[in-house]
Amino acid sequence: MSKVLENLRYAKSHEWAKIEGKFAFIGITDYAQHSLGVIVYVDGGEVGRTVSQFEEFGAVESVKAASDLLSPLSGTIVEINQEVIDSPESVNADPYANWIIKIEMSNQKEIGNLLDAASYQKLAK
Repeated sequence: MSKVLENLRYAKSHEWAKIEGKFAFIGITDYAQHSLGVIVYVDGGEVGRTVSQFEEFGAVESVKAASDLLSPLSGTIVEINQEVIDSPESVNADPYANWIIKIEMSNQKEIGNLLDAASYQKLAK
C-alpha cells in the first residue's frame, strides 16, 4: 500500500500539495512514483508562469512512461526544486520530501477541491 501523509492535500491525478501560508509545495505521490517506476527526468515548468487548478505545468518521465504534471492549485510558480531536476530519482526515494515546484496560490478556496489523506488513500489502492 502506498504511503499517504495526513498533512497534505491530494489531486485525483496523484499530485500532492503542502500548504504553507499563501504558498504551496507540489510534488507527486508515493502511488504515482511507484506506478511510474524509476524516474529519469523531471520538468518543473518555468518560474513566473501562472497555472490554473488542474492545469499541466510540467512532466515526469520514467523508464516505463511519461506523464504530465498537473497543478493541484492555481497560482504562480515561484520556485522549482533544482535538486529534483538534477537528481530525478530522488522523487522515488522520498516523493513527499522532494517537492517539484512551489507556487504562490491565487485562490486558497480551491484547497477544498482537493482530497484529504483518507479520501486519497481510498483512490490510490
